[in-house]
Amino acid sequence: MLHRLEKKGYLTSYHERTGSRDRRLYEITEQGRVALTDAKAKVKELFGELIEGR
Repeated sequence: MLHRLEKKGYLTSYHERTGSRDRRLYEITEQGRVALTDAKAKVKELFGELIEGR
């Protein structure tokens, strides 16, 4: 899932060495922040309709 989000431009990744392990770390992009804000609004609207019966 993280790879797909990265392909869409929502995340960037980089490698970091921790001891003997190589780790891939992810950071959200500005495009990812916008998409997250939109998704939160849609979820909030959906739950409002389910709970309040709008």
